[in-house]
Amino acid sequence: MRQTMWMAMPIATMVAAPAVAGEAPLYQAAPAWVEKASVPPLSSFEGEPPTMLLFDSQQRVEDGRLWSYADVATRAGSAEALAQLSSLTLPWAPDKGDLIIHEVSILRGDQVIDALAGDKRFAVLRREENLEARQITGVLTATLAVEGVQVGDIVRLRYTTSMKDDALGGHVQGAMPLFAAPLRMGQGQLRVQWDERSGAKWKLLAKDAVIKQQKKGGFHELTVALPLVKQPEMPEDAPLRYRHPPLFELSTFASWGDVSKTMAPLYATDGLIAPGSGLAGELDKLKASGGSLRAKAAAALQLVQDSIRYLAIGMNGGNYVPQTPAQTWTLRYGDCKAKTLLLLSLLRGMGIEAEPVLASSSMGDFVPERLPSVAAFDHVLVRATIDGETLWMDGTGSGARIDDLGDTPPFGTVLPVRTAGADLLPIQTRANARPIIDIAIEADESGSIRLPSVFDAVAVLRGPAASMINVALGQLDTKQRADMVRGFFMRQMGQSQFSDVSVAMDAATATTTLKAHGVTTTPWRMEDNRYRRRIGRGANDIGFAPDRGRPAWLDIPVATPVPAGVRYRLKLRLPDGGKDYVLEGDQNVSQSIAGFTIKRNVQLRDGLLELDERMDSTGIEIPAAQVPDERDRLATAKALAPRLIAPAKPTFYWDVPHEVVASWSQVKAGERAFTKAIAEKPDEVSGYSSRANFRWGIGDRKGALADLDKAIAIEPNVDLYVKRADRRFKSGDLPGALADARMARQLDPSSIEAIEAVATYLAENDKLDEALVMVDQRITIGGETRDAYRRLKANLLGTYGDAAKAVELLDAHIAEKPGMSSLLNQRCWIKGTRNMMLDTALKDCTRAIELSTTTVAALDSRAMVWFRQGEYHNALQDLDAVIDQGPGQEQSLFMRGMTLHKLGRGGEGDKDIAMARRLNPRIDADYARFGIKP
Repeated sequence: MRQTMWMAMPIATMVAAPAVAGEAPLYQAAPAWVEKASVPPLSSFEGEPPTMLLFDSQQRVEDGRLWSYADVATRAGSAEALAQLSSLTLPWAPDKGDLIIHEVSILRGDQVIDALAGDKRFAVLRREENLEARQITGVLTATLAVEGVQVGDIVRLRYTTSMKDDALGGHVQGAMPLFAAPLRMGQGQLRVQWDERSGAKWKLLAKDAVIKQQKKGGFHELTVALPLVKQPEMPEDAPLRYRHPPLFELSTFASWGDVSKTMAPLYATDGLIAPGSGLAGELDKLKASGGSLRAKAAAALQLVQDSIRYLAIGMNGGNYVPQTPAQTWTLRYGDCKAKTLLLLSLLRGMGIEAEPVLASSSMGDFVPERLPSVAAFDHVLVRATIDGETLWMDGTGSGARIDDLGDTPPFGTVLPVRTAGADLLPIQTRANARPIIDIAIEADESGSIRLPSVFDAVAVLRGPAASMINVALGQLDTKQRADMVRGFFMRQMGQSQFSDVSVAMDAATATTTLKAHGVTTTPWRMEDNRYRRRIGRGANDIGFAPDRGRPAWLDIPVATPVPAGVRYRLKLRLPDGGKDYVLEGDQNVSQSIAGFTIKRNVQLRDGLLELDERMDSTGIEIPAAQVPDERDRLATAKALAPRLIAPAKPTFYWDVPHEVVASWSQVKAGERAFTKAIAEKPDEVSGYSSRANFRWGIGDRKGALADLDKAIAIEPNVDLYVKRADRRFKSGDLPGALADARMARQLDPSSIEAIEAVATYLAENDKLDEALVMVDQRITIGGETRDAYRRLKANLLGTYGDAAKAVELLDAHIAEKPGMSSLLNQRCWIKGTRNMMLDTALKDCTRAIELSTTTVAALDSRAMVWFRQGEYHNALQDLDAVIDQGPGQEQSLFMRGMTLHKLGRGGEGDKDIAMARRLNPRIDADYARFGIKP
């Protein structure tokens, strides 16, 4: 694939190439102009010497050729460093230059050991596909196993490359990344010479470098001390031109126009498509195809993208000459140059105005700051003009169709290639015509918002998104493909169970379509005593928090993501025909925020909510002065994002008898989805455990327990045993609950959940003493869980045994931690349920409420105290507050029912008690222990 210039180069070479070349390294003395450096002695360093003792890079431009000399001395300070130094590798392009070895030596104290003695030489590695590889890159690798190196030795390597590239029309160019602190180095420099006739210019793209300049015998000379000082830190969201590595550039190009016209002959297309050839036949088909010039251009681009395999040939390595269209069509592979020349030939053959443009695939906004040279670019594409509109056409892309021709690439600044020359051209980005992901979801939540949402989801992927997933799909079997689709929708919707998944590719539209049917955890959340549901994505998915707090950063703009769009559509069926469900926030918007555009339309009628929302990143820069306003606008947009608000008293599944719940379409569809999801993956626990929760909620107790049986048979674990123990206990099966709790503890003897379950069911079975012995053992052991077991002991005593003793234990615990609201609430609860010390119980609860961030538990306990005192109106007020905050609190529903009976509102009370029983079949027994009975 494409590479940035400085990552693609060997560390001590610069971009150019020689006319005379050799396929084997030469062994000669260094050129006369080289000034040999001395390796600094280890004694000259305080403390541990650096690994790199010497880095000396010297370049010379002479007669259209660039010579690059490197002298590197590295210390083997550890076994790991020794392993790296035992083998040296030097890549070079033999068709464009020579590799000349001057010295490989081992420095050991005062000894200088010649590692090339005895005619030892570098070996030249040739890949299996040597001919093709050389045709594509021309790169060989010279390797040498350095024998006899020991820890503490210094390995010194000196070599030169001579380089010249005929494609550059006699020009020389070079670019070299520079070391900077905090990297440690003993001694380093970059020394560059160029003859006065070359017209070379240089530029150092770094801060506070120490530079010396002088003239020597007709040559200009520049020296840069290395490493550079630590370069200024930059915010990560700054444009790349602010975040480039330190870089030295040298170029004999006079201007960008000079670069443009130098490259122009390489992209001349006259006569490249021979009459009667296969390629000419393809051109004739394009000409004969119906439709507009735009449609013909799109067809040509599709032909190049789909028919020619992309194979990387790095432009920035000096390989500037594209293969001919005939070669590309025959070989059926090519790089960006080859694809561009082929596409140009087809477009111009149809009479479409088109030209190549050079681009930097990753540092386009940095190009205007660089010296004019071809090395500033690593990519080339086509700029076409049809009906006055500029179209950017990239043959290395994928899935482009006619609708996409107006999209803008994220290349910042490009250089048109013209015979007369051209200046740099900035690309003004905008949102793409089509989203790369288009998701449509139909959800059934028509029964209750507290039940899982049943959904049908379709996602259409285009362009790069489709290409990437298609590559993955080609390597997966049927099961793995299904898992990939599940994973995609899980990221979109959260934890889900899937009954049907599929994937289909459509070459004609260049799309991949993913489909899924299933159930997902309810997205409704309680907030301010009302259930609310987020329905869109939009502004909530935008992250924009630039840090411009440092003085040096005040004027740095913010880069935003490259153009890409996502469309999200939702159709949602609501309970009770949507009665009293309302929309909150901005429903219909078209706005631009922080480099994104958002368009949204929402409608709610007849119990059906429909949302159509699209969000696009545009790739624009946000000026620093505009950042505060953009942050405010984004915060406002997030606050006004649309949400559904449920009625104050929506219908819950526990509000109606189980037989009514079973008739709801949401429940029927959910049962089918769970059943099929399990059939798809019968050996996975999650399907059974999820369906067990669903079935228990809708009143299918037998089915829920059967699912837990199957889950435990597949993968027994503490959580499943504890859950089944709870379900068995609530179903009246105390022996089964105790057996499950014991199995959970057997799996993990330290599990507090398992120990609590065993202790509770022992106490229920009139074996409180045995339960207390087990808990006391854990208290004696101590550790982080000691306090939790102290609370468990007090609860067991307060519920099943000596309540006064329980209060005494809590008194001691509260004395140690007086501000712990949970302890105060526990003491209040025990006093209230056991009808003792009610005056102090009220104080405990009120104090717990004052100290709590979540007051549900303490309010419920205080209601019990009010109830015991006969203050039924106060009890009802607290219970209403609890149920408003957390509908479905079975204990609170039961006590509210009992309180309503005391207030003479028995009909209402019976409804609450019935709901509590639906949630917990043994709720009556729990309260009968305290003498509270309907």
